[in-house]
Amino acid sequence: MSSHVYKMIELVGSSPKGTDDAIQNAIETAAQSIRHIDWFEVLETRGHVVDGKVAHFQVTLKVGFRLETS
Repeated sequence: MSSHVYKMIELVGSSPKGTDDAIQNAIETAAQSIRHIDWFEVLETRGHVVDGKVAHFQVTLKVGFRLETS
């Protein structure tokens, strides 16, 4: 197994459907411009409440992607 070097970034995904959908939105959007995403970790989960009901979910993620070697 070869050694890898990773860079970590934080993302915030959101969705009116739920936390899983918020995570998917964040990862899929990041994958459009970042290659080699290998893992994520959920740091925070928040919600927006309107008229006593959950209107939106927000999830903060730490995302790791492999740096390319020459």
